[in-house]
Amino acid sequence: MKMRSLAVGAALVFSSTTLGMAADQQFISIGTGGVTGVYYPTGGAICRLVNKDRRDHGIRCSVESTGGSAYNINTIQNGELEFGVAQSDVHANAYNGQAQWDGKPFEKLRAVFSVHPEPVTMLASKESGIKSLDDVKGKKLNIGNPGSGQYSTWQLLEKEGVVNTADLALATELKSAEAGQALCDGKIDAYYWLVGHPSASTQETISTCDAQLVNVEGPAIDDLLDKYSYYRTAEIPAGLYNNEEPIKTFGVGATFVTSADVPEEVVYTVVKGVFENFDDFKKLHPAFANLKEEEMIKDSLTAPLHPGAVKYYKERGWM
Repeated sequence: MKMRSLAVGAALVFSSTTLGMAADQQFISIGTGGVTGVYYPTGGAICRLVNKDRRDHGIRCSVESTGGSAYNINTIQNGELEFGVAQSDVHANAYNGQAQWDGKPFEKLRAVFSVHPEPVTMLASKESGIKSLDDVKGKKLNIGNPGSGQYSTWQLLEKEGVVNTADLALATELKSAEAGQALCDGKIDAYYWLVGHPSASTQETISTCDAQLVNVEGPAIDDLLDKYSYYRTAEIPAGLYNNEEPIKTFGVGATFVTSADVPEEVVYTVVKGVFENFDDFKKLHPAFANLKEEEMIKDSLTAPLHPGAVKYYKERGWM
């Protein structure tokens, strides 16, 4: 098979109100995810850099905590958000009219840049005996809230025969911010999500109830990687948490997206704000430490780039 690698880096998120005019200002909003994840600080980091020069360009950026990837894309499509952070697989499904967008592609969906890699990260209680993905049969597992990236990932895994909800003793649909406490309280045996590392929420769960990271690999996952180009092999480094050995898994990339309806100059200004202050951006979350500018306009982008982004990238000589 053709193997692709996904380096573990880090990420961050924020949001705002709808695009409009207040005096001589335009307001833009970024849809993210739960406040304990990486999407929220990612949005926050982007907004911080955009707002830094708002007196010059007249754009004020704010962040919204949302239900996650699918919610963000749907809300952008409805014109209620200008930007959002989304998993690359959810991004691809929306643009191509697959999964929940079956037969109804969001043709105006546009990529802006990719951010951090997001490995599938599974945590299980010691008492559960879960050591691999196969061990979740007969267990209580949180598969994510509808509208989130992990829920969409579970649906695809089930469609491809990698997992089966019917095999679980219980499939809960908690938000990622709720799953760690549920695990420590014994309400579930395990949960997974797609997140940039290091993750404060992951560390908190491990520290609170000595949860264990679980490898998510095997022939069925290898077949998935062959079939879907937006998936990559991934590894959570040894010693990053309480894991003595590297954790073998797979994942996607977090992508920053918008709509073709958002004006070119607005997208250009946002992109410029990030890349003209790139060293500052990388310092805003540990997941951003290994980001490289030119890779961010190529990796994990599964919809066309917005013209405003292209304008800036051409100015920099990257395209």
